[in-house]
Amino acid sequence: MDADNLSDLPEWDDNRFSFMDEEEEGEGWKPKPTRDACKALYRQWREVMFILKGILNPILETAGEDDTDMFIDCARSIIGDAHMVGVKIMSSEAGGIYIMRMENASIIRQLAQSVATTLLMFVEEDTIEEKYVVIVREEIQKFRLLFIKWVNTFEKDEFTDEWGLFV
Repeated sequence: MDADNLSDLPEWDDNRFSFMDEEEEGEGWKPKPTRDACKALYRQWREVMFILKGILNPILETAGEDDTDMFIDCARSIIGDAHMVGVKIMSSEAGGIYIMRMENASIIRQLAQSVATTLLMFVEEDTIEEKYVVIVREEIQKFRLLFIKWVNTFEKDEFTDEWGLFV
């Protein structure tokens, strides 16, 4: 694990989205409420990841290469889901299309809820102390509030959802 990046998620880089600013010539000075909300959301998720790694690494460090222990599998699954949340947050800004944002938001919500609830199994089985899971769930609650602000910045565009879900 990188000692400078304990969440294992990359830092937010506004330059990643500079191609979108170039498309809107002369618009670079305008506020970007969706991107700003997305950036805050991503930073909060990095905090969640930092804590998750801290409480799950002791379980993961006990794993051998062919270990099939249920707790190790669940810990890997939680970390995988948590990484995917970070990816989906970043990718939702890559195109700026309403349908893509809504699809990513749905996936992010489902994965964040899964992380929060799956951690309860570790408490039930006395694998992780409840106080640590409570801390993660509190951070996910902060994330949820930022998520609501972020989704409220979405603006419907001219594209239609061929599946009829995000109309």
